[in-house]
Amino acid sequence: MATLHFKQTTTATPEQFVAGITDFGPGRKELFGNSTDDYLEVHDLGPQSADVTEGSAGIWERLHYDWSDPNRIVLTTTDSNTWGGHSGHTYTLTPRPDGTTEIDAVVVREGKNLKGRLLGLVVGSIGKGMLAKAFEKSVKAIEARSSAAGAANSKPRTTAPSS
Repeated sequence: MATLHFKQTTTATPEQFVAGITDFGPGRKELFGNSTDDYLEVHDLGPQSADVTEGSAGIWERLHYDWSDPNRIVLTTTDSNTWGGHSGHTYTLTPRPDGTTEIDAVVVREGKNLKGRLLGLVVGSIGKGMLAKAFEKSVKAIEARSSAAGAANSKPRTTAPSS
């Protein structure tokens, strides 16, 4: 079993980060490189939770998302062709006085079959650097999206709001 810890500071607020993590629309790969539209299936979506299948490159997992705590997002693997046991992701978001947010991410990968156990060994050793870069890329993409949304909302309205 591989347990990976990543920390990063972002200009995104906890709300913006949660919005990015929980955007299950087309183009999710732009935020998360390991989640392609071909694998994406939303089974259930509520105000603070979701049941979603996602993946890429022959690896998929069904995840239960829980963001009922505004500073913590928990993704629990409920089914997968590779991962089982205690697999999942936890993101703890800590707002900082300077307006930034500290993200503490914990990823657990427990293989449920030979393929998963071998991938778990790779992820826990040489793959950790690649996953760290993927995490950084996701955080930057969420920041960019949040900045663009903020800029769009601050522009003068050129048409009347629809009623």
